[in-house]
Amino acid sequence: QVQLVESGGGLVQPGGSLRLSCSASGSIFSINPMGWYRQAPGKQRELVATIRSGGSTNYADSVKGRFTISKDNAKNTVYLQMNSLKPEDTAVYYCNAGQVVTTTGIVFDAWGQGTLVTVSS
Repeated sequence: QVQLVESGGGLVQPGGSLRLSCSASGSIFSINPMGWYRQAPGKQRELVATIRSGGSTNYADSVKGRFTISKDNAKNTVYLQMNSLKPEDTAVYYCNAGQVVTTTGIVFDAWGQGTLVTVSS
């Protein structure tokens, strides 16, 4: 069993910053990749950023230069530093683990419960 728990969401003014964290728990050997997705009201869930175990990253065009994804492999934790936030960044942000190798097998596509980010003045 793998659990992903996000934290760090909240209300922030336009131009502000937030840092999201997502910790994976369970009998985990490795996770690859980890990433963040978001879903705004009335819209489909979309990719924000992903990071592979080797450190390579991928970002949505809408967040390039403003968001930074990072990972602590030893802690099975992924972070999303969000700067220069805009109202259009308002969404529920979900953590994703693409492939989790555990002591009992492989878990594919695990999701956290989501954390709400609201950008508003």
